[in-house]
Amino acid sequence: MQAALPTSKTLTQKRIFLLWLPLAASWLLMAVEMPYISAALARISQAERMIAAFGLAASLSITIESPVISLLSTATALARSRQNYLMLRRFTAHLMVATTALQFLLGWTPLFDLVVKGWLGAPASLHEPVQLGIQLMLPWSAAIAWRRFRQGILIRFGQSNLVGRGTILRLLSSAGSATLLALFTPLPGVAVGALALSAGVVLEALYAHWLSAPLVRAEFGAEAATQQAELSYGELVNFHWPLAASNLLYLFTQPIIAAALARSPNPELSLAAWPVVGGLLFITRAPQMALPEVTIALSDEPGHQAAMRRFGLLVGLGCSLLLFVLSFTPLAESYFRGLIGVSAELAAVARDGARFGLLMPLAMASVTVSRGLLTARRNTRPQAIAMAVELAVLAAAVFAGARLGLPGVPVAAAGLTVALIIEAIQLALVLRRDGPKPDTQPAQAVL
Repeated sequence: MQAALPTSKTLTQKRIFLLWLPLAASWLLMAVEMPYISAALARISQAERMIAAFGLAASLSITIESPVISLLSTATALARSRQNYLMLRRFTAHLMVATTALQFLLGWTPLFDLVVKGWLGAPASLHEPVQLGIQLMLPWSAAIAWRRFRQGILIRFGQSNLVGRGTILRLLSSAGSATLLALFTPLPGVAVGALALSAGVVLEALYAHWLSAPLVRAEFGAEAATQQAELSYGELVNFHWPLAASNLLYLFTQPIIAAALARSPNPELSLAAWPVVGGLLFITRAPQMALPEVTIALSDEPGHQAAMRRFGLLVGLGCSLLLFVLSFTPLAESYFRGLIGVSAELAAVARDGARFGLLMPLAMASVTVSRGLLTARRNTRPQAIAMAVELAVLAAAVFAGARLGLPGVPVAAAGLTVALIIEAIQLALVLRRDGPKPDTQPAQAVL
């Protein structure tokens, strides 16, 4: 929904909190999906091998889907007329075909050997289950593309609350599928995880389509009035590709970490532990993922930059405190051994990794607030540059650790933390160099 928010003399932390809370809750719901599936896999045969294979298959599938992630923002911004809707639908269909074709090539052709065996250097014991996982996640990217396209239309016309319901439905579907498949079928763990993830996103895509159908008929039907010039395909591509490029850079972090872990001491154990610690690290970063939209929405308020910095600091500190409790106190045993259900050896590796990522939530809060401030100024190029720098720092850290024979999971967590801190500093320097945002026009909120 794009709407100018009314200004007030004082932007209080309470006002920010009330705007941030529902968005953060939606991110948290998505964050618990992977840990739950990992917990289900930990309770069936060959748990460590299956968790490692599932982590690799999921990370590769998520990388393939990177061009479709920003369809949510693109549809929200551009779905303004029947002509634009038809162009967006065509563009979405092309992305669905392209990403599905790439997933097929990775799962059924020699491209698998090139990527998984060659580039990633995965252990031979994981080759067969990883390939099966990639094959079973074939509908993943197409379902996400259509879901985000139709959800963007819901948000554009003020029905963002319905998007949250879809997230709940997806979580229930994926968690329920993982539980039932693990308990009542002889399927290998990687198949349980891949089918559960695929079921969740497909159901959510169908739900988003059904919810948005009345809006599409009313706003973009054959009799809908044209409100602006037709959107050309080239203009749409030029609008979308920088967003897609930033997402692709971000998603490369997981394959880079996986490749380094495959070359670290005890690679199978490290690859099995990383999805476990990565799930916890994502949970403690999920609330920060809602900060850019809140920052943009409130960018017309007096003193918004200082207020958002203060709020982001509180969120980051709170999440770092949670990570401390779950990695440095006896609750670590309860989380990794009791809740997730992994072995004592795997829990020890995951706990060490979580400890080395202690400052990650705090750094993430600074990064996401800065992204929101820069987006409100319509200055997005520094964000892509900073993401590229983060990726380079991470790659240097994890591959140096692998060459030195250091434990893979702690090095990966530490490298990701250092990379985020450097990105936070870089974006803060850009904001300081640019100075205060000029008060030229009311800011628009993209929620």
